[in-house]
Amino acid sequence: MAAVSGTFNMMHPNPRKRRDGLRRLGVLAGACGQLGTSVITLCTGTRDPEDMWRSHPENDVPEAWQDLLASMERALEIAEEYEVTLAFEPEVNNVVASAEKGRRLLDDMQSSRLKVVMDAANLFREGELPHAEEVLDEAFELLGEDVIIAHAKDVKNTGEVVAAGRGELDYDRYLGNLRGFGFEGPLILHNLEEGEVEGSVAFLRTKLGVNATYSEQRGR
Repeated sequence: MAAVSGTFNMMHPNPRKRRDGLRRLGVLAGACGQLGTSVITLCTGTRDPEDMWRSHPENDVPEAWQDLLASMERALEIAEEYEVTLAFEPEVNNVVASAEKGRRLLDDMQSSRLKVVMDAANLFREGELPHAEEVLDEAFELLGEDVIIAHAKDVKNTGEVVAAGRGELDYDRYLGNLRGFGFEGPLILHNLEEGEVEGSVAFLRTKLGVNATYSEQRGR
C-alpha cells in the first residue's frame, strides 16, 4: 500500500472541527503499521465550512496561514509519535494553492516527516494550461526533491478534471520533470471511472515507454 488518506479540512473555520480531524489523524497514524504503510496523505484545507475542495477568499489572509501552521505542527507531532510521514498536496482551491506556498510550508515546518504529493492537474486554474511549461517547471524546481507520491489525472483548459489522457495537461513535461528529479515512487491514477482505467493505463504506459498493456498485466 503506497499510502492512506488522512484528509480533513486543516483550515476549517470551526476550531472544534480541526481538533476532531487531528484526533482522527492520530487514530489512523496508530493503525498504519497494521495497514502496511508509513505515509498519510493530507489536504491543507480551505476556509469554506462545507467543502474542503472549494476556494474561499479568506484562504489568503494571514490568520488562515497561522491556523494551518498550528494544525500542521500538531499533525507532525502525531507523525513523530507513530513514525509516519505526512504528504500534503498543493491544490488551487486550498490554502496551499501553489508550489510556491508548498515550499513556504515546508520551510516553515522544517520537518523530515513532511513531504509532497504532486498532482500536476491541481496546479492549474481555468485558462492557465497555456502556461503549463512554466508552471510545471517551477513546481518541480520548488518541490521536486520532496515529492514522494505522484498523482495521474488530467484537466482541460476549462478547469474540468478528467481521467488521465482525456484532458490537455502536458504529460510529457510532467513525467519529464518526475524523471528529472529521480522520482521512483508510486504514480497513482484517480478521478476516473472503472471503464476509463484501461485507457488511462495505456496512455501512461505509452508516455512512460512501457510496452505491457493493462490487460496483459492483469492476466499475470
